[in-house]
Amino acid sequence: MAHLGYFRAEFVERRGWLSEAAFADIVALCQFLPGPASSQVGITIGMTRGGLSGGAAAWLGFTLPSALLMVGFAYGLAALGDPGQAGWLHGLKIVAVAVVAGAVWSMARTLCPDRPRVTLALAAALIALLVPSAAGQIGAIVLGAIAGRLLLPAETAPEHVALTLRIPRGLALSSLAAFFVLLFGLPALAAATGNHVAALVSGFYRAGALVFGGGHVILPLLQRAVVPPGWVPNDLFLAGYGAAQALPGPLSTFAAFLGAVMRQAPSGWLGGLICVIAIYLPSFLLLLGALPFWDALRRRAAIRGALRGVNAAVVGLLLAALYMPVWTSAILRPADFALALTAFVLLTAWRVAPWLAVLGGAAWGALLG
Repeated sequence: MAHLGYFRAEFVERRGWLSEAAFADIVALCQFLPGPASSQVGITIGMTRGGLSGGAAAWLGFTLPSALLMVGFAYGLAALGDPGQAGWLHGLKIVAVAVVAGAVWSMARTLCPDRPRVTLALAAALIALLVPSAAGQIGAIVLGAIAGRLLLPAETAPEHVALTLRIPRGLALSSLAAFFVLLFGLPALAAATGNHVAALVSGFYRAGALVFGGGHVILPLLQRAVVPPGWVPNDLFLAGYGAAQALPGPLSTFAAFLGAVMRQAPSGWLGGLICVIAIYLPSFLLLLGALPFWDALRRRAAIRGALRGVNAAVVGLLLAALYMPVWTSAILRPADFALALTAFVLLTAWRVAPWLAVLGGAAWGALLG
């Protein structure tokens, strides 16, 4: 939401590149599609100004600072050697508990405002906990779409303002075909060849393709992609996620950190680059594929109902991730719970900047250690 506020102030109010109505329609499109919404808004604004190259330039400008900082943090950890059970690292994991709990709380209030959607979120959480695999996560999202289509009441279609951007339908259809070919073909390729790079790209591509409802939803998807195979230790995963809260830019650049700390090649800056490209590639393909058909899609009540069901389901996925691996890995004693509770209140009630909570959590963890 902060990113969208910055975009509006810069490109609608200060520069006058877009009207209020056009900006609102871009935001609606990017919230409709899976993927990191703020990054997709930036890409679309870039495409309205400079076509495909403008979209790529906007993505680079919005993503590069945070990605470089995350890779730098990974190299800093490597320079320290194995941090093991360092107190400050455990403090970052505890802050991650507060951050994810705050995300569940705020998303549930917005995306699960009634009993059917609360029940749907609960069902998705149970599926994710009882079937702890990528299949469980995908199944929960599919269940949300079906239940939303069948059970949730139709809403009035929002007012539409045509965008100036024009994408040829042939390119749009090719992009949609490529999106689905990669989504289903990459896992098959990785399984058939046993190639680590193919498996790496497949896991991060799937995470980027299935993010609905907010950037924090990427946590369970990425955790399932990198921790069970042994590519990244769970402690390091949660510490990096906690540190990501202190950095500017989109949360999806957390992928750069994970690529850089991989236990096997490619790692370092090359691993970070591969993972960032893989996680954002679905956004580019979906935007190119959806723009020519956006007007027709947004008017279909069934599509809007399915999306509301999916959004409720991802709240459940995030709730499941709050318990495992976040809570079970970080809250080991009463002092840990006290720090997590304090950070949660500071972030949600007092609106303290996340970077302050991260630094405070690391310092308190070091003292406890």
